[in-house]
Amino acid sequence: MKIHFQQALRALILLAFCGLIFQLHYTGDITKYINPKYIRLSQSASILFLFLFFIQITRIWSSKIEKEEHEHHHGEDCCHHDDHSCSHHHDHGDTPFTGKKLLSYSIILVPLLTGFFLPARTLDASIAEKKGGLAILGNQKQEVNTSSGSEESDFDLEDYSFEEELEEVEELEHDLSVNEEVEEISNEEFKQLKKDLYSASAIKMDDKVFSLYYEEISKDIDKFIGREIEFQGFIYKEEGLASNQLVISRFLITHCVADASMIGFLSEMEEAPKLYDNMWVKVSGVIDKAAYNGTELPLIKIKEWKEIEEPFIPYLYPLTIKIL
Repeated sequence: MKIHFQQALRALILLAFCGLIFQLHYTGDITKYINPKYIRLSQSASILFLFLFFIQITRIWSSKIEKEEHEHHHGEDCCHHDDHSCSHHHDHGDTPFTGKKLLSYSIILVPLLTGFFLPARTLDASIAEKKGGLAILGNQKQEVNTSSGSEESDFDLEDYSFEEELEEVEELEHDLSVNEEVEEISNEEFKQLKKDLYSASAIKMDDKVFSLYYEEISKDIDKFIGREIEFQGFIYKEEGLASNQLVISRFLITHCVADASMIGFLSEMEEAPKLYDNMWVKVSGVIDKAAYNGTELPLIKIKEWKEIEEPFIPYLYPLTIKIL
């Protein structure tokens, strides 16, 4: 009986990937990397790694008879390929380590080591600055105006600028990547949420509706001036803002953390100089508007605020709508 150590290493790598994904699900940190609608797909990947691990186990040991049979068949193959001088080689896990192999294994091991030993880091103000900060919010406002034109909001699904994202959700609806536990809403519920935004005495921006309400407010700020609003987020300060101004922000994840985009409100408050980047706050205030680099943005004049703990799930995700 011969043990193939490279085959054993490959089996260990497969088991480690399975364990890493399981750990992320067990701790809940998986939502810090991907949109929850892909959780089932991630779970399927963990099961697949485990299945491949059991297959790989059978390749770790080989008997002397198996080795002789392999060498016999390999010799016959060479006889049939004399024109090629039998130059082909198969790696059965018993060839010596080379620099190329070492590089290949290193590339595979890096995500495992970082996944197990480095904690999941939440996107924060430093990432918001690298992504463009307020300039991104200004660009989002211009994109909203371009997509909506001068049409009034009539509560139709087609007006929602996340329409393309919803179409992607429709395509994935019958796919394993759609998590049954993710709350889905119907078109009627979607329209009702928009109606509630316009009719409610005070706008409450919870995580479920944050991206939708933010989009609607940015689309036509004048309709919301003077309205009371309540929401929470982390503080981001940018050079060039007045001493009493800051941005209360959130990150929106469409698919995974790599495509995260910052959304949030420019805000004014007397205590702004005392607050610091990445501090999580819950605020209430009144909607106004201000200009930034020639673009009108919603401005929240904060009346009340309090510091809060960072939520376990700090990110926002687009609404998942049942098309049928």
